[in-house]
Amino acid sequence: MALAVQALRVLCASGGCLEQGELLRRLPARPSAEQLAAVLRDAQRFTLVRRPGRAAAAAEAEVAVVVATSPVRLCPEHVAGCPGQCGQLHICKYHLKGFCRNQLARNMYDIKNGNRNMYDIEDVKSSPCKDGKPSTRRDSSSSKEDESEQICLHHLYRSCGFKEKCIRTHFHLPYRWQYSEGNTWKDFINMEEIEEAYCDPKNASICFRDMCCEFQKVRRLSTASSVTKPPHFILTTEWIWYWKDEYGMWQEYGKQDGLHEVATVSSDDLEKAYLYDSSPKMTFKAGRHEYEINFVSMLQKNICYKTERKICRRPKFVSQEEVEKIKDRGVKHTEGFKNIPAHWDKSALPELGFKLIELDCSSEEYKKVKVDFQRTMPKAPIKKICRVQNPSLWELYQWQKDLMQKSNGGKAADERFLFHGTSKKDIDAICQQNFDWRICGLHGTVYGKGSYFARDASYSDNYCGTDSNTKTMFLARVLVGEFTLGSSHYVRPPMKDSQKFYDSCVNNSTNPSIFVIFEKQQIYPEYLIEYQALARLL
Repeated sequence: MALAVQALRVLCASGGCLEQGELLRRLPARPSAEQLAAVLRDAQRFTLVRRPGRAAAAAEAEVAVVVATSPVRLCPEHVAGCPGQCGQLHICKYHLKGFCRNQLARNMYDIKNGNRNMYDIEDVKSSPCKDGKPSTRRDSSSSKEDESEQICLHHLYRSCGFKEKCIRTHFHLPYRWQYSEGNTWKDFINMEEIEEAYCDPKNASICFRDMCCEFQKVRRLSTASSVTKPPHFILTTEWIWYWKDEYGMWQEYGKQDGLHEVATVSSDDLEKAYLYDSSPKMTFKAGRHEYEINFVSMLQKNICYKTERKICRRPKFVSQEEVEKIKDRGVKHTEGFKNIPAHWDKSALPELGFKLIELDCSSEEYKKVKVDFQRTMPKAPIKKICRVQNPSLWELYQWQKDLMQKSNGGKAADERFLFHGTSKKDIDAICQQNFDWRICGLHGTVYGKGSYFARDASYSDNYCGTDSNTKTMFLARVLVGEFTLGSSHYVRPPMKDSQKFYDSCVNNSTNPSIFVIFEKQQIYPEYLIEYQALARLL
């Protein structure tokens, strides 16, 4: 037993596999070849794989590779500091599947040569693993999701204002299956067939045998999860959560199947918890029973009886034909744009995109913006002020505002009008798709990597591009919420307590003049101010 435990530890420390001779050399107990061979007969712990040897000699035509085999699960507490007595394997599950982004894990020796014809389906996020650990707990220095692996909704529906500068993928479907060939990713031909197979929870693996040869990795790109966008957004990815019952059937959470009590959580509830909650676990009830879901091990456990069931996450299948029909129907108007301000021009409400409405210089709306601007820019003549009317962005902003209020116990989130200077070439893209610091330029990183907004127009003036003798500046509505002092390594606000995060970062906690926003739905680019550049007046 002691020798078997030692062998497992050595294998796991070496990426899960070693040649049999090398394993024998590394074992601290110095067993004989016969003793090791006897231990390796335990099929519950070890698997022997034959592969061609490096030498041409007949004696080395094949070598035996020992693979650590687990009859149970990978240890979910491995990255949290499990002392190693759990009896489960200490290997990153993403590393085993070939999706881990940790460099050392990627360099692991592949037991079998190039042709991976069968891929297991693993429930992971779009950015599944960073530094060799599952990213179920958010932190202020790591990205929630890799948006470069997300399909651009604006391009999919109509057009993307950022065009070739867009960090997201431009594709004609809300999903994209690719395989790696060298340093490039190439599309599968029968993408719809693969997607349909993936969406079915009964499929634990997908066979690529007849689709391509000698690829090393497979990836799936998709649009943003539907729970991260308001209801009127089309072609988002609707993720469905299932649990496997005692008959081996996959049941959707929150749906009545006639055999089991209905769970108090739905797929949307689980998806939100999976993406946003800081805890890797959540509890719910079904009838008189209480359950716990673990998003790391992807298991559901009955808290009283300790019974465990597998869970999985699959997208709802949408065919290419359905995609075209949805695009033809356009934006979901089941309830219309219900939050549009009363003073907006109702004749200029595009289904998607924006309209610029020039304000009358005698109106109260114009005067209010002018006063705020000239508080710190009194000598800069204003040429015109336009209101940005983008119903989709406004709905998204109001949706975010409601979410922040609910998470704050019903108290309204701190909302401010703040300035942002930009180049004229980025104006249309911002009006259409909102601010994105990765595309529109980075105005410093002292307080975090996000979009910077200023209390004073004079500060934002430094970042305005000049076209002839004219500059442009946004006055945006910003949900600053609860803020804290920023730091240059933040890509999101830090945690406020064990359960909640701050909403934004600032340059001064008591009297902030600079705000850093990391989530663009906390911003609405409400006004565009065009004014004469002061330098041209001298």
